[in-house]
Amino acid sequence: MKYWEDFVVGSETVHGEHEITADEILRFAREFDPQPFHLDPDVEGPFGGLIASGWHTASLYMGMFVRNVLLDSASMGSPGVEELRWFVPVRPGDVVRGRVRILETSPSSLRADRGTVIAFCELLNQRDEVAMSFRARGFFGRRTE
Repeated sequence: MKYWEDFVVGSETVHGEHEITADEILRFAREFDPQPFHLDPDVEGPFGGLIASGWHTASLYMGMFVRNVLLDSASMGSPGVEELRWFVPVRPGDVVRGRVRILETSPSSLRADRGTVIAFCELLNQRDEVAMSFRARGFFGRRTE
């Protein structure tokens, strides 16, 4: 179990690897982001073919992060993310992976049983291009020993 004290400023973790398929791009887009460049590989648009929704890429990252960090931690949720950016389109056949670097940790000034972790999160493709990044703030339980 990973507690607030275990998150070390400057440490970096790489998690997950996932190959994007056209079917999953279409499935996500139909339900959550039905813009033409997420639904039609032949559409003439600004991206030159089918691309994943940015919200799809954020969801992929979150799944990787939960499975590789949060499920084995004393996570107490998050008040949100900041500076969410999408840099390069994610396309069918891309293989993406997540990366997180701890930027800052601070104990809660109100609750001795928790602390805050601020991290810089990225989703990279197989060419090491950053497809998406954001800053995340999370609350984690502290050791009671």
